[in-house]
Amino acid sequence: MRPENWYLTDDLDEFLSRAGDFLRSRPALHTVPLTVTDALRRRGMHLYGREAPLFGLLEAGDGAVRAALLHTPPFQINVTALTPQEADALAVRLAGLGRSLAGVSGPKDATEAFAAAWQRRTAAAVAVGKRQRLYRLGELTVPEPRPRGRARIAGPADRELLIRWFEEFEEITGGVGQDPGNWADARISYGGVTFWETDDGTPLAMAGATPETAGQVRIAPVYTPAALRGRGYAGAATAEVSRAAREAGASEILLFTDLDNPTSNGLYQRIGYRPVSDFAVWRFGD
Repeated sequence: MRPENWYLTDDLDEFLSRAGDFLRSRPALHTVPLTVTDALRRRGMHLYGREAPLFGLLEAGDGAVRAALLHTPPFQINVTALTPQEADALAVRLAGLGRSLAGVSGPKDATEAFAAAWQRRTAAAVAVGKRQRLYRLGELTVPEPRPRGRARIAGPADRELLIRWFEEFEEITGGVGQDPGNWADARISYGGVTFWETDDGTPLAMAGATPETAGQVRIAPVYTPAALRGRGYAGAATAEVSRAAREAGASEILLFTDLDNPTSNGLYQRIGYRPVSDFAVWRFGD
C-alpha cells in the first residue's frame, strides 16, 4: 500500500461526492463522519476550529471507496475501518505533510493500527484515551420506576444553562474544546437538546441528539449534574429523545458509551440499546 494511494482534499463537496455513498452504506459504523460532515455543510467549515478541515479517501482498483478519514483540528483524526497496511500508508502520508495530530478516533482495530503506525513514523507518544462501544436502539423500554418530572425541548432562554452543562460535560469526558456557545446555538436551532425537568420547570438532566442524516441519529451528549445523579433523570431524558427520534422516522438511533463507565452501559441496555461494535480514542503526544 503506497502513501500516495490516499487521496486528500480540503474540499468538502468533492469529498462527499466521492465518498458519500461509502459513508451512507454503513450509517451506524460511519455515524461520526456522517454527522460531522453534515454539520460542516450546514454551519460552515470552521465550525470546530480555525484550521481548515482535511478529508481523505482510499479507493480500490475498481474505483470503489474502501476507507475514509476526516480531521477537524483540534479534534483527533477520525478514520473508518482500516487494515494495518492502509493505516501505515496513511500515517506516512500525513507525517510527510507535517500534519499535527492530537490523536485518532474510530473503530478499535483501525485506531490501534494507526496509533502504532504513527508512533513508528513520528516517534510520538501514543496512549489509549477512551474505550467506547457503539450501541443501536432495538425495542425502546422506558426505564422504571419513571422519575417524577417531564421532558422539555431546550430553547433560547436555556442558552446559558446549556453552555454551562456542556462545559461540565466536556471537562468530565475530556472533550477537545468545541466552542460551548456555538454548540448551544446549533442545538437550540433544531431542538437538539431535551431536558428532564421538575414539574415547576427546573432542569435536572439533558440528552441531546444530532440531526438525522443517512437515516441515522446519534444521541449525545447525555449529562446530569453530579448532585442529581442516580435518580433516573438521564435515563428518562435519553428514553424521551430516543422515542422522539424514532417517531420522526430515523431508521437507526445510536449512541456511544465509555466502556470504563459500567453505570451508563447498563442504563442504555435497560432502555433497549444493543451493542454494535467497539471504538477507541487514542491520544498522541510529543
